[in-house]
Amino acid sequence: MDKPFIEKLGKKVKQLREERGLTQDDIGINGVSRQMVSLLELAKTDITVSKLKIIADNIGINIKEIFDFN
Repeated sequence: MDKPFIEKLGKKVKQLREERGLTQDDIGINGVSRQMVSLLELAKTDITVSKLKIIADNIGINIKEIFDFN
């Protein structure tokens, strides 16, 4: 697992989620648990692209936004 990358990814997911006023429970649906969202945001787990796509859909964004770390 590339820890620095996962940390950036988790921070970005949290930022995008909070900007939209969503909770982890709000996006932890459709095959992704709230616990998985929490672990991702804390950089304690790796995640598949398909699960990341579900998270992006649940946030209401295009998946490519998650990878914009600038």
